[in-house]
Amino acid sequence: MEILAAGGVVWRNDGDQRRVFLVHRPRYDDWSLPKGKLRKREHPVVTAHREVHEETGLRAALERRLPRQRYFLDGVPKTVAYWAMRAESGEFRTNAEVDGGEWLEVSAAEDRLTYTRDRAVLEAFAGGRSATCVVLLVRHASAGSHSDWSGADRSRPLDARGRRQAAQLRAALWVWHPLRVHAADRLRCRQTVDGVAEDLGVQVRKEECLTEDACADDLAAGIARLRAIGGRGQTSVVCSQGGAIPALIEAIAFQDGVRLRRLAAAKGSVWALCFDGERLRWADYYRDLAPPV
Repeated sequence: MEILAAGGVVWRNDGDQRRVFLVHRPRYDDWSLPKGKLRKREHPVVTAHREVHEETGLRAALERRLPRQRYFLDGVPKTVAYWAMRAESGEFRTNAEVDGGEWLEVSAAEDRLTYTRDRAVLEAFAGGRSATCVVLLVRHASAGSHSDWSGADRSRPLDARGRRQAAQLRAALWVWHPLRVHAADRLRCRQTVDGVAEDLGVQVRKEECLTEDACADDLAAGIARLRAIGGRGQTSVVCSQGGAIPALIEAIAFQDGVRLRRLAAAKGSVWALCFDGERLRWADYYRDLAPPV
């Protein structure tokens, strides 16, 4: 059976230099990127956040995806998913698996790393710009069929599947360390992120110009609003609709020269949009944040 793991390139700015954190494991006598195995019913984003904290003592927020590494460990296939992770607080402490850790400038870290596969991940990190914040653009969870709902469309609620999707989002989105929660002016959008807002102790901010009707009438206003949210420099969750999200992302990515592998917006999906100021630098799509079976 394949071993699944996750970890991160943890970074911080020291003046005009980016430094990354490496760990030393006495069991293997190696220097590596912090990582660890998935627990049962745990999404890799949660694993990456948990393992980085356990191995380093640092509290670090996820940013963009980095290349996965696939190799064999004692004849068993292993896949490790990585993210760039911005260190926000905490201090290194030794533990049962790690007896040393060090902040290093990127080129020095490349020299220190034991494994070529880790250097490939670090090179991918070094080749991309860091973000000032992430906007987590969520499509609302399942809300049944419009034809089966007799009330006003804006008041159509989540169905049973949608409530499960909202719970999955609540269990995973916090690893990006959001501070604000926004939702298009539709009940199903607000319900999708209510749990996230409750955990953060904040109110859901109503966004009139991010509904699909508003974006169809004035896409430029929706783009400006999304850029303004990113430009605040505070990671935020924004819930909108399937008729708005692809158009918003396609336009912003085109304007900022970001290449997209795909353009999708399934119900309960998330786009992690990495902004540097109001400029989009990176866009990662998560079909869902349900734990792997």
